[in-house]
Order: sequence, then structure tokens, then C-alpha cells
Amino acid sequence: ALCMATGQVLPGLFLGIWVGALMYSAYNPAIATYNVLDWYVKNATDPWNAGILLFDFVIGAWVGLLYASGTIHALANVLLRGVKTSRRAGLMSTILGTIVFFDDYTNTVIVGNVARPVTDRLRVSRELLSYIVDSTAAPVAGLLFISTWIGFEVSQINGALTSLQKAVADGKIPVAPDLSAYSMWLSALPYHFYSLLAVTLVYIVVLTRRHFGPMLKAEWRAYKEGKVLRDGASPLMPTEEVLGAGPASRKQVSHWLFIVSVLVLLGMALIGMWATGAEELERFWETPFMDALSNADSSKALLLASFSAYMVTLAWILADRAMSLAEAIKWTIRGMYLMVYANAILLHAWTIKTATDLVGTADFVVHSALAAGVPVVLVPLVIFLASMFIAYTTGTSWGTFGIMMPMAVPMAWTLALSQFNGNVDIAYTMTFATIGAVFGGAIYGDHVSPISDTTIMSSMFSACDHIDHVNTQLPYGTLAAFTSILLYVLFALGVASPIILIPVGIVLLIIFHYLLSELYAKKTGLPPIVPDYKAS
Repeated sequence: ALCMATGQVLPGLFLGIWVGALMYSAYNPAIATYNVLDWYVKNATDPWNAGILLFDFVIGAWVGLLYASGTIHALANVLLRGVKTSRRAGLMSTILGTIVFFDDYTNTVIVGNVARPVTDRLRVSRELLSYIVDSTAAPVAGLLFISTWIGFEVSQINGALTSLQKAVADGKIPVAPDLSAYSMWLSALPYHFYSLLAVTLVYIVVLTRRHFGPMLKAEWRAYKEGKVLRDGASPLMPTEEVLGAGPASRKQVSHWLFIVSVLVLLGMALIGMWATGAEELERFWETPFMDALSNADSSKALLLASFSAYMVTLAWILADRAMSLAEAIKWTIRGMYLMVYANAILLHAWTIKTATDLVGTADFVVHSALAAGVPVVLVPLVIFLASMFIAYTTGTSWGTFGIMMPMAVPMAWTLALSQFNGNVDIAYTMTFATIGAVFGGAIYGDHVSPISDTTIMSSMFSACDHIDHVNTQLPYGTLAAFTSILLYVLFALGVASPIILIPVGIVLLIIFHYLLSELYAKKTGLPPIVPDYKAS
């Protein structure tokens, strides 16, 4: 609430953490303050978190060199030859975000940095760019067959299946699912309504240029005044403020440097995930890639990828004699400075999760849902709502997967068997829908939460004011979530086939988007469709 009311993220997060610590410390303010500092240290030194913090600093250094060398500006000039309108710029960004599907962090880095020079010139607001980046990150990574997400998701389902098999051995239930965890994940995919609708909505918004909520004002501001940021905004990665308005090198480096360094970033990210997930690092290629992906350490992989991209960029600039070594180091450090504010928010976001875990926020929500004793046909809806709330308040989808999946799968399977006289086919359908609800609800909360790392990184690499990004994205994410809720209601009423539910959801999404844009246009006096700006 403080973040939204004051527009300042860090004070709100700090006070939230301190209040959680106060509750946890039996309301002793001295002990609470000590615990807060202890939590900061533990979160900063956690190996995975430390890898992400270092990754951000190295990515900042990489961006600093790319920006100062002029290769980003050269690429923007090349892209502008084929991308001449704001609609095409938005569509280009969306397609790029859909293509870079294997990791949500890598997605935000690449799409934000590649698209921003083009979208800026074609008067696409930073708020819309960050929405595109965020909506094609976690929602896409959570849907595709090969990503850093699938290994973790399948492992959570496997843990729930193990619990059911133990329940059979103990005589508590007659039968457990006779499918692999991957098969369960695959079968649940059509019930993963939120991500399917969230990605669909991005394409609807970009192609129609219809907007509602704060995004409508942001897009009209960009179109009329050419201001991609509002006056007084504080970009999470203040590129122009720190690095200047244009190239700083003696000569502009070719756009091929950007393309090659991005390919290195992509390639080394995949190799890093393969290597960190392999049984033996020295001979990682002997482990099947999909097996390795389920055990990959994406934090280390991304650090390796960013460092490789930085070193290639540095070597190219020095070989091209665009900068001296001293100049390159100066811009490296300036690039790292871009990430100081963003990393401070990430550290606070991780720490407030520690606070919410210790005071039992998630456990309270889960047990409240279970205590209601709902019919099994309502379980997917209840699980979706609970997952939405937990992920929003904690800022983590993966943490929500870990909290909800061990409870949701046994609950759906067991209740279905008991309420439908042991009908295994119905139990499978209920369980598939519940798994999809866990993933969809968790990704919604992660998608729109101001303390989510992917939300923060989307603001960061789109160089958008973080609160502006949250305020403009929340109505769109909530529209996709509301439509998903209606689909789970239809499911509870007996419409169980995804072949029917998904087209119905898309039609409802289009109708709601149109109606909301018209209603908001009347409220603000602004036309609902922002004209397509064309480059001169």
C-alpha cells in the first residue's frame, strides 16, 4: 500500500519487512531490527540470490558498453528500416518475447534491451514496453516444453505423486495416478488458463492499440508529446541519465556486435543450464539436455552467459579501437551503476518473502481453503484464488508452486475419488485442472506483484519507472485472471473440455477488453484507440 501511495518502493518494502519481523519477534522492536538485518545478510549471501545480483551487475556492465559503443543505436537504425510504426514496434517486441521462451530472466534482458531503442523512437511508452516484456516472460516460460521452468514444475508434481503413492500404501486411498509427472504436466497444460490468456491479451492490445486504465494515458502521452516516460518518473535502469543521450565511443560500432553478443548470451545460457544440471560438469554433454534442464542452476547459468557476452563485447570494442581500455572500464562501471537501485529492490523483495514465510502467510491461506470443505468441482477455482493471493503477497511463483502443489494434487485426487465413487477418469480431469490452476494462479501473482523479481527485472530492462509499470500492468493481468476465474466457474458447472473452454475464454477476453476500453474512454475523455505513430 505504501509503494502505491508514495510511489517509493524501498521505504514501503523496508517497513513491510520490519513489521513482519516485529510480529515474528513477539513485538520487540530491538529484536525485530536485528532480525531484519540478519535476513538481509542471509538473502544477499544465499548462493542463488548472490548469482542473480552478480548477473544483474554484469548485465549492467554489458549494457553500458553496448550503449556507449553505439551498437544499440546502430541496431535501432537497421530495425527502423523495416519497423516504421508504433504498432509494428509493439508487435516486434511481442514476437521476440514469445521466441525467447526458455528462460524468463533471459527474456527480459534481451527483449527489453533490443526493443527499447526502437520503441522509444516510435513513441511506444516505456509502460507498454515493460508490459510486453513482463507478459512474454513468465507466462511464456511456464507454457513451453523446453524451459528452465519445466524442470521445477515437473519436480513439484512428482513430489505430490509420491505423496499419493504413499497414501495408497497406507490404505488411505484405493489408487494413485498411473502417469509420470511429465505426462501430468502435459495433460494439465490446456487448463493453464491464465498464461494462455495473458499472452493472448498482449497480442490483442498490441494489434488493436486499444487501452484502458493508466496505460491509455501513458500511450496518449507518448503519442502526443513523444514522452516515453512521464515527467518525474524514476526509471529502474536510468540509462540515459547515467550513460548520456548517445554513443560515447570514437566511432559507432557495427550493429553486428549487439547481435553476436546476444547470440553468445543465448548460447551460453543454454550451455550453462546444461552444464549446471548435468551429472558431471566435465562431461556435461553426456547427460541428455532435458534431464539436465530439470536440475539446472539458472542463477549460475545466467551469470556465465552474461559474463561471456560482456567479454565478447569488450574484446570487440578494443579490437575495433572504438575505445581505450580505460574508457571501456569507465563505461563498465557506469553500466554496473544502472543496477544498484534494481538490486536493492530485489534484495528487499527476497527479504519480505522471508518475513511472510516466518509469520505463516501462505500456510494460513492454504489451511483456510482446506477447512472450507469445498466440493471437488470447485477445487481448481479455490486453488487458483489461493495461488493468486500467495504469489502476489510473496512475489514468487516458484515459491507458490512449492507451497500449493503438495496440497493441491492430493486434495483434488482424493476428493474426486471419494465424491465420484472411485471414478478414476473424473479424478484425472479434476487433478489436471487443479495443477493448471496452481501454475496459473502463481504466475498471475508473480506477474503483477510489485515485489516479484520478474516484475522488477521487466521494469529494469525496459528502463521504466517500477510503480508506473505495476500500475499500468495490473489492470491487464487482472483482466486475464478474471477471465480465467470465469473458465474455472464453467468447469465447476460441468464444462470440462479445454477445447470448449479456451475458445470461450479468448472470446470473453476480446469482449471484456473492448468494453473496458470504451468505458474508460468515456471516463477520461480520451479516445480508446491510440493512433499508430509513423516514423518520418
